[in-house]
Amino acid sequence: MAKRGGSIGTPSVYSHMTRSTSNLKSSRSVRSLKIPWYKRPIVADAYFLNLQRGSLIGAIYSLVLSIFTIITGVFDIYCLAMAVPGSTHYGYYFISYQFVYVGNRHVRNTLLVMAIFSVLSAITVLVTSVMLIMALRKEHEKKVVPWLYCFAVFTCLRFLAWLFFAIVNDLIFAYNIIMVFFWALFCIANIYAWILVYSLYLELSDLTKLEDLAHLRMGTMQSLNASTTQSLAGSRPTTPHSTISAHPVR
Repeated sequence: MAKRGGSIGTPSVYSHMTRSTSNLKSSRSVRSLKIPWYKRPIVADAYFLNLQRGSLIGAIYSLVLSIFTIITGVFDIYCLAMAVPGSTHYGYYFISYQFVYVGNRHVRNTLLVMAIFSVLSAITVLVTSVMLIMALRKEHEKKVVPWLYCFAVFTCLRFLAWLFFAIVNDLIFAYNIIMVFFWALFCIANIYAWILVYSLYLELSDLTKLEDLAHLRMGTMQSLNASTTQSLAGSRPTTPHSTISAHPVR
């Protein structure tokens, strides 16, 4: 039997495509999956719940907390304005203003400024919490960023306000004791809620990057397939394993 000629030394089309794909995978996949330590999620779950449900509960918690802060902040502003030393006010028999600080003028002004900023920051948290709940339902990580910044600033501001409030106010009155106790718990809960949402944000960002990389590879492979098919059909009149013409006979 005669041996077929022309098959020795002819490169296979599929081996050419395999080498191109393997080179692309080896040069991009390993480096793209390496995540810096500061971009890794801080926690993997919320103990009894998964990370997504825990973040949703944290978003609802921040919404309720912002409403509570607005109410108590407005109340503090009202009490500080009504209990100005030397002023005459009405409603004394409805609320006793003995728990309100009436000492140094600069300390009172600082308490008033912190109450005003607490109300303003709570309004921003209220708006971004609604955006966060909608973003978590649709898994849009970019819409999570405003809440992360606003809630971080709000938590730092309220921690300083809680510390200053606990130092300057008399802790013999029920309102002052309750506020100091509640905000000590709130500050801890705020940090934990922020960690949950931030960890979920990092996971969603990593998934988005992997999806973009997968789409890029699919587009690259489709372009390679198209270019290879076009070159075989147009520039090569014979098949790789024979000398028979591939053009249709008229």
